[in-house]
Amino acid sequence: MEFKSLKNIETSFRQIRLFGIVFLVACTAVTGYSVWSSYSFAEAQRQKIYVLDGGKSLMLALSQDLSQNRPVEAREHVRRFHELFFTLSPDKSAIESNITRALFLVDKSAFKYYQDMAEKGYYNRIISGNINQTVAVDSVALDLDVYPYMAVTYARQMIIRASNITQRSLVTRCNLINSVRSDNNPQGFTMEKFEIIENRDVRVMER
Repeated sequence: MEFKSLKNIETSFRQIRLFGIVFLVACTAVTGYSVWSSYSFAEAQRQKIYVLDGGKSLMLALSQDLSQNRPVEAREHVRRFHELFFTLSPDKSAIESNITRALFLVDKSAFKYYQDMAEKGYYNRIISGNINQTVAVDSVALDLDVYPYMAVTYARQMIIRASNITQRSLVTRCNLINSVRSDNNPQGFTMEKFEIIENRDVRVMER
């Protein structure tokens, strides 16, 4: 009878220990899930930005990883430089303003092209001949696998004179390095080793 009582006590102890282990595992799983859910919720909330619109209403904006936009920003940086540097009008102040803004986006390699063209009287001929020059960037090929990133730009120049319109094929190449963002350089890139690979007349259309 005494042996049977001891056996019952041992069995009960094993059952209690088993229930205790199961309860501990369950508590650990619930705690872990709660912590994970709280962390996921906090991360989701961090992606939301509330913008105050003129002190009147709140607008919800979503943030995202900055690196996801770098290829888009890189192409926009290169495109913006070409639009400023190669778009010219027969106005000295307008030319100087565009060139100044373009040079904030690039190193001294582009300034050498500007000096060379200025010394050859290119800009003076634009002004005296009442010539308008525009550029349309067709595409920007980027190699983002190696830093600094290499960019090759394919564009078309239109040189508009009173008598005709000359279309040129423009191909340039440069490297892109990360730099500080500013009002003059919102994408945070600097072009270096800029060079013009091709700049030739494609066709001339009479007006």
